[in-house]
Amino acid sequence: MEIIKIKKDHLATGLDALKKSYQLFGPVKKDSCHEFKRLEQDEQPDLNFTNTRLSPKALIYPQSETMFTYSLDENAEDAHILKEAVKTDVPKAVIGIRPCDADAFLLVKRNFDAPDYKDPYWLNAYAKTTLVGLACENPHKTCFCTTSGSGPFSEQGLDILLVDIGDDYLAKVLTDKGAALAKAAGWDTPADSDSATEDIECLKAAAEESISSSVDTDHLKELDTTALHQAPFWEDAAFACINCGTCTYLCPTCWCFDIQDETCGAKGTRMRNWDSCMFPLFTMHGTGHNPRGTKKQRVRQRFMHKLKYYVDKYENGTLCTGCGRCIRACPVNIDIRKICNQMNHYNPDTVEEPAS
Repeated sequence: MEIIKIKKDHLATGLDALKKSYQLFGPVKKDSCHEFKRLEQDEQPDLNFTNTRLSPKALIYPQSETMFTYSLDENAEDAHILKEAVKTDVPKAVIGIRPCDADAFLLVKRNFDAPDYKDPYWLNAYAKTTLVGLACENPHKTCFCTTSGSGPFSEQGLDILLVDIGDDYLAKVLTDKGAALAKAAGWDTPADSDSATEDIECLKAAAEESISSSVDTDHLKELDTTALHQAPFWEDAAFACINCGTCTYLCPTCWCFDIQDETCGAKGTRMRNWDSCMFPLFTMHGTGHNPRGTKKQRVRQRFMHKLKYYVDKYENGTLCTGCGRCIRACPVNIDIRKICNQMNHYNPDTVEEPAS
C-alpha cells in the first residue's frame, strides 16, 4: 500500500487529466443536497459535504437499464430477435464516495455474483469502475456505520481512500486499479509514510469517537426466524408507514428490480427498473393473490431481509452499512436503529400472552 500526498489545488488538474480516459462521477451540490453526477469537462466535484442524499448505487446499477432491443416488424430480418443493448467500454471513476457506500457494493455483490447465477450487467459495470473514497471526518448524527460492519475510514471495496488534512489530501492507494488511476492523474508525490499513517490514524480515531449512534446485532444470528417473524412489535413498527418506498430507493444495499417490455410502434425495449418490497404490487400474483397484501407484512419483509434473512444466508454481517439515509428521509420517522435493536433483543419466552 502506498500513501500519496495531493495538494488540493492540484486535485482538479489530476481530475481533468483523468477525463481523457475515464467517465468521472462525483458529488455536486443541487439545491440544498449533494448528489453524484457525471462531471463535465469543466466541472469539479464538491468534496465539502457530509453525504449525498441518494446513494451512488445507480452508477453501477441504473434506476432504469436497457437490457435488450427488438423489432416487431414482420418484414424485418431480425423480427422478434432480442439484441443485447450496446454498453460503453469507457471505464468509470467515482470521486468522493463515502466508505459506507463502497462497503455497500460488496454486500450487494453477494446477490449479483452468486455461485449459481451471475448478473453480467451489474458485474461488468462494477469491474469497470474505480472507487476513490473520501474518509468521513465529520459523520452525520444519524450515522451508525461503526456498529454495522463499516466505518468512517473503512477501506473495504475502495481502490483509493482520500483523507483531508487541510491544504492537502493523503491518498492511500489500495488496489491495482487505484494505482492505475493515480498514475493517469499524475498523482505521484509520495508522503512520508510514518507521519502520514499517524495523521490518518489520529483522524480515524476522532471520527469514530464522534459517532454516538449505534445498533446491536450480536444476537440476530441465533434468533429463531419463525419466532422473530411472529414478534408482536411488527404492528407498531408498521403503524406509521405509508409505503412510499423512499427508504428502499435511498438505500445503497436495496437491489430489487422488475423487468418490463416497452414498445413504440414496431420497436421494442426490454428494461429492468428498480422496484421496492414496500409497494403492494411488488408481490402481486397473476391470480390476484398477494402474499404480502398488508402494510405490516411489507414492513416486516424489509427489516427481516436486511437484518435476519441476509444474516442467516451469508453469516457475515447485516445488509446495512449504517449510512443513516433512511432515518433522515423517512417522512414518518421510522428508525431502523430502533427496529434492529428490538429484533436483536427479542425473546419470545418473555412476551406476555394477551388477556383472554
